[in-house]
Amino acid sequence: MAETAPIDHAALRHFAADCYRAMGVRDEAADLIADTLVQADLWGHQSHGVMRIFWYAARLKSGAMDGNAIPRIDGGLGALATMDGGGGPGQVVAKAAMEEAITRAKQHGIGAVSVHNSGHFGTAMYFTRMAAQAGCVGFLSTNASPAMAPWGGAEKRVGNNPWSWSAPAGSHPPMMLDVANTAVARGKLYLARQRGEAIPETWAMGADGAATTDPAAGIAGTILPMAGHKGYAISTLMDVLSGVLSGSGFGRAIIGPYVPEGVSGVGHLAIAIDIAATRPLPEFQADMDRMIADLKSTPRRPGVDEIFYPGEIEARSDARLRDEGIRLPQDTADELRADARAMGIEAPF
Repeated sequence: MAETAPIDHAALRHFAADCYRAMGVRDEAADLIADTLVQADLWGHQSHGVMRIFWYAARLKSGAMDGNAIPRIDGGLGALATMDGGGGPGQVVAKAAMEEAITRAKQHGIGAVSVHNSGHFGTAMYFTRMAAQAGCVGFLSTNASPAMAPWGGAEKRVGNNPWSWSAPAGSHPPMMLDVANTAVARGKLYLARQRGEAIPETWAMGADGAATTDPAAGIAGTILPMAGHKGYAISTLMDVLSGVLSGSGFGRAIIGPYVPEGVSGVGHLAIAIDIAATRPLPEFQADMDRMIADLKSTPRRPGVDEIFYPGEIEARSDARLRDEGIRLPQDTADELRADARAMGIEAPF
């Protein structure tokens, strides 16, 4: 697969932000969306990186997404708030929701924000990491457009409905989990199609209900759940937490970022737990160090060089690519360059 020469992460971030500003997105929101995309690339998750810059453009142009919306608290009680995302970019809404959850956690020991009228926010752990950095355990769930069939079905009715947890990890970078409930995130099929690569048979089935190795057929068909029926069940419950609880859309009512028109109807649930309200934070951090040391000292299977705790691989990728630069698939770079040039913006690659 052809790739670009390494691109400086700061230059890539400026490029992405400039593109969003050219689309009419206010400065603060443009900078945030750009940072979330480049951070995904730094973590090694290119399916959620800058390849998505112009996926949002058609929705902004059609008015399906408001690049200048300001999320607002519109209800709640005590530790719980409800938030109206105003139909804005999911990244802007998720950040506001997690900030509010952290604020309420510091007041009450726990804070939760149930969000409606939002959109696709990219990488969930970008936002749960905020809680970990504030001395909290963070949780974030969202619903998404239909991607998989109910267990035993052959038509997509259930989103991949991602969720994430993050926590401080002692002397280590935060422990972070970010998973969709499909076998893989749908973005990985788009990335495989862009790279001209086949996909494993365990990822998706075509419209005929048969397993496929063709990413285009998988996109047109149905992505399989992770862990069989368990993935389907977890995803359904995440739709309850994100969509039904918040009064947002759910199931087939959700419109994803791949469709140019129609209000997303996406909902989220953001939770922060103030660790200091349960025990002294230094004691928690020391126990996290001991937990990670025990995990990493486990006898390894043949061919395994090292055991990683959740989030460690991403932290190492981040450190390495900040120094070395980010390489993009050449097809991705060509598309970004052409789309940006049409707006009068020159790409730094």
